[in-house]
Amino acid sequence: MLCALGIDFGTSGARAIVIDAEQQLLAQVVVTLSQPEQPQVWRATLFDLLGQIPAVLRQRIGAIAVNGTSSTVLMCDAQGQPRSAVLMYNDARGAGQVDFLRTIAPPRHTVLSPTSSLAKLLWLQQQPEFAAAQYFLHQADWLAALLHGQWGVSDYHNALKLGYDVGALRYPDWLTDLDLAPLLPQVMSPGQVIGPVTASLCETFGLPASCLVCAGTTDSIAAFLASGVAVPGEAVTSLGSTLAVKLLSETRVDDSRYGIYSHRLGNLWLVGGASNTGGAVLKAFFSKKELVELSKQIDPNRLTELDYYPLIKPGDRFPVNDPTLPPRLVPRPASSVRFLQGMLEGMARIEAKGYALLQQLGASPLIQVKTAGGGAQNLAWTALRQQQLGVPVSPAPQIEAAYGVALLAQSAL
Repeated sequence: MLCALGIDFGTSGARAIVIDAEQQLLAQVVVTLSQPEQPQVWRATLFDLLGQIPAVLRQRIGAIAVNGTSSTVLMCDAQGQPRSAVLMYNDARGAGQVDFLRTIAPPRHTVLSPTSSLAKLLWLQQQPEFAAAQYFLHQADWLAALLHGQWGVSDYHNALKLGYDVGALRYPDWLTDLDLAPLLPQVMSPGQVIGPVTASLCETFGLPASCLVCAGTTDSIAAFLASGVAVPGEAVTSLGSTLAVKLLSETRVDDSRYGIYSHRLGNLWLVGGASNTGGAVLKAFFSKKELVELSKQIDPNRLTELDYYPLIKPGDRFPVNDPTLPPRLVPRPASSVRFLQGMLEGMARIEAKGYALLQQLGASPLIQVKTAGGGAQNLAWTALRQQQLGVPVSPAPQIEAAYGVALLAQSAL
């Protein structure tokens, strides 16, 4: 029986997960990324992950897909050799290109950000190494090409911030009219078969000659796929350092004023936004042990009425887009339990306001929320969030991006 392999490259580590036809996890391998901005480290880590999968399982892998961090990019030559430094997901060197982009891209377009893939490509175009480049690729594109050997292929999740029109499934004319257009990758649907693993890699790692490599996705989309959400109105909230929401919708919503954009999922849309509130704020005031112990003492049925907007420093993106928005964490009560509860209540209100904004802009009505990230285990927080959201809230059964991208690979079998 063939199985599927998903490979996830994050900011600090990489993970491989093998699943069977029933989507049961068969093996999992984790490798730390010592230098996440170095392609040669990516390559070594990719092959390290493959090598650590038990040989008996490698012989059964029928399909592979890879995800990487969104808008982590590089240029390479015809042989796939890097011809530029890697610009990581949060690299803002393209800030000076946004004014130009405003003259060609539609208003509120996703590319109108200093960290968009297209802003980075425009910055790279001004560098001396641009002349030697033949392909502009995202992290997942480059890693997958190491497996299948075809350079210049991407997927429409990674290509969204490059300007690819995921509605029309083509590059828009305003983009193809640019003189850098020859570097743009061919775009495929996530999970679509690109080609077989190269013969040399099949021999090295004992993979079947028929093993296929599929177009991948971004790390955040892969984590969403792992949750199992499949019905419009279902959503995933990630309670990590920040608070991110993603709602599966029949209607597409894009509004750069709030950092809202939609990824295509077949005939549906994944609409999302992210707030600067979240776990990082809690950790600034409480240790992990304190959070656990104090949360147990919270009575979700007795609200504090504290009007907090928890932030570490001024500024939020969603649902309030105000770079000067001040943190609001006063008055601070004498009780640490009450202080924590007030912060959790404030975050719950921000989350609810975020989903309300998505629906106000046309997304499908919210019917259920799955929770990923460390905050998913906090029962008091869950109860407070459910009160605000007015829909069932529960932990996501699976949250690993490698599992989600393995599901993509499995769809090709």
